[in-house]
Amino acid sequence: MKVLLVEDNVILGEAIRDHVEAMGHAVVWCATLGEACAAATGSEFGVVLLDLRLPDGSGLTLLQALRAAKGAVPVVVLTAFDQISDQMEALRCGATDFLTKPFSLAWLARSLTAVTTENAAF
Repeated sequence: MKVLLVEDNVILGEAIRDHVEAMGHAVVWCATLGEACAAATGSEFGVVLLDLRLPDGSGLTLLQALRAAKGAVPVVVLTAFDQISDQMEALRCGATDFLTKPFSLAWLARSLTAVTTENAAF
């Protein structure tokens, strides 16, 4: 499966990319909202791992565009902001799951497996 990773933190992005690739998935990693929007427009992804706070805008912008254009691609929001309002806004915009940083890579793997299995059932 092809995974779009949108994460501006290099250390965390490398760790997530390496872990998801070790799970057998191809990863396209973008560090900005602009790069992610371009990647999402030009390719199909099985899942999106999406940071909310990016240097050039909010990940919610991409989430809303994905929901408008492609509908059902699972989106797992990854953010250091653990406010309930952030979670509610992400879910209202169509996020499939929400992980608060710091999270374990094992927890990310469980979430990735769950959302892709759930999406395959439809």
